[in-house]
Amino acid sequence: MTESRDSSEAMEAFYRQIGAKSMDALWRRAMGGPRSPDPVAPYQPGYWSGKDIATFIQRAGELVQPGPDAQRRVLVLANPGVPFGSATHTLFGNVQMVLPGEVAPSHRHTSSAIRFIMQGEGAVTIVDGEPVEMNPGDLVLTPGWSFHGHVSNSDGPVLWMDSLDSPLIASLRIGRSEQYPDDLQPATRPSGDSLNRYGGGHLRPKWQREASRFSPQLLYPWSQTEPALHQLARTEASPFDDVAFEYTNPTTGGPVMPTVGCEIQMIRPGVHTRAHRHSSSVVYHVFRGHGFSIVDGVRIDWEAGDFFSLAPWCWHEHANSGDAEAILFSTTDAPVLEALALLEEHPHPGSGYQQINATYAERYGGTVAA
Repeated sequence: MTESRDSSEAMEAFYRQIGAKSMDALWRRAMGGPRSPDPVAPYQPGYWSGKDIATFIQRAGELVQPGPDAQRRVLVLANPGVPFGSATHTLFGNVQMVLPGEVAPSHRHTSSAIRFIMQGEGAVTIVDGEPVEMNPGDLVLTPGWSFHGHVSNSDGPVLWMDSLDSPLIASLRIGRSEQYPDDLQPATRPSGDSLNRYGGGHLRPKWQREASRFSPQLLYPWSQTEPALHQLARTEASPFDDVAFEYTNPTTGGPVMPTVGCEIQMIRPGVHTRAHRHSSSVVYHVFRGHGFSIVDGVRIDWEAGDFFSLAPWCWHEHANSGDAEAILFSTTDAPVLEALALLEEHPHPGSGYQQINATYAERYGGTVAA
């Protein structure tokens, strides 16, 4: 007993000595115990009702005016399981609204952003001098450190999904931002310039030889995406995602940005996909239709306007419970993991489907992550 006590006291003295010199012993740190070959999701999924979002963004329209004090009228979808107050540990999922005649001042920041247009027409975002018209279903890119500002000539509200890599940038401690000298950066390029150059998909200007880390195509219009989904549906589908595309950089064939990947999927009526999991996190927006997803045994019912987010490693599957197509747009941090050789994907063992153990409200105490 005395020898054990002496050993313990000697060890504590050792810890005090190394601590005084800004050191620690790895063996005493809580590292989660023995590592399991079967990983689990590190936090809960998030879910946000489109009806609630519509109510709150409308109220924000009455209270907040974009300008020097409030750069953007944006609702942040904050998953309570994520310490950054974001949808996942690497990605923001937000909703932004501009009203008729409003200008959101031009600025730029380290974080890269995407905009998926949810509703409304007549708004334009100017990205590094190119005015990009925004219509429902369009994907608009804002590469990191690109000046961007918004102006609305619409006769009603225009809403879009914002997704940024800000939590990742914050964890790396490299973020910075800058205001444009005037309210709005002027248009120095014609509208649709990048789409006209690169929107052919398999074609690009002959003089464009160098690959770009960020897609030089700023607009991916719904008028091209929707028929492509229907064409693919006649040919092939994924057992895990049904009819799905990744938006790509036309100069590399890879993701549109190094830190944020964008995907669109169509789940056809009656389809229930098989479950799988991956090491990447995902933020989903329900653009059309209704259905449900099963996430680690928890059923999340969704309809047009809703959002939900998935942590790494959670088992998930999707089902269309309606008689029309369901369209899910999503952003993912998969490009980061792929660049680091850390991207993995696993099919669910056994039947490929999960047992439902609870609804989202039953498991997490409410219908909305707040």
